[in-house]
Amino acid sequence: MNWYVDFVRDFPFLSAIIQFSILGTLGDFVSAKIARFKTPFPPRIAFMKALEWAFLAIFIKIAFIGYQGFVSALVINGVLPSFFVENLLLNAFARSLSMNLQFGVFLVLFHRLLDNFVLQTVNWKNLDKALISLIWFWIPAHTLTFALPKDFQIGLAALWSFMLGLLLSLFSRSPQEVK
Repeated sequence: MNWYVDFVRDFPFLSAIIQFSILGTLGDFVSAKIARFKTPFPPRIAFMKALEWAFLAIFIKIAFIGYQGFVSALVINGVLPSFFVENLLLNAFARSLSMNLQFGVFLVLFHRLLDNFVLQTVNWKNLDKALISLIWFWIPAHTLTFALPKDFQIGLAALWSFMLGLLLSLFSRSPQEVK
C-alpha cells in the first residue's frame, strides 16, 4: 500500500487522472452493459470515455483541494462555527455539502455535455435524476471520503463513480428484467 500512497503524494493529478480514467470508464461500461444487456460501446468510444474521465479528474482534484480551504475560510470569517474544522466528521460533511451543492451541479452538467460530445448525441434526459443524486448519493459518499486520510480520498471518489453508475443502471432496469 505504500507504493500507492507514495504515488498519490508524488503525482496527485496524474494519480487522479489514472484512477478516474479506469474506474469511471469501467463504471460507464458495466452500467451500460447491465442496462442494455449488450456490449455498450466500441473500443474507440471506450478510449474517448477514458479521456473524458481523465479531463473530469483534473476538475475533481482541484475541487477536493479547494473545498478543504473553503470550509476553513467559512470558519475564519465567522460563517460557520469553529467545530466545523475541529471535528473530522463535521468537517467532512461541510466539505461534502458545500462542494456538491456548488461544484457538483457544474460537474453533472459538464459531464453530460462531455458525454454528449463523446457519444455524438444530444441527450439531456434524466438530468434531474443526476442532479438529485448529489443529495442522496454524493453528499453522503463524499462525507465518508473526506473523513479518510487525504491520500485515499481521490481513489475512493473514483470508486464511488463506478458504484453510482452501477446503482443507476440497476435502477433503470424494469422489474421484469430483474427477475
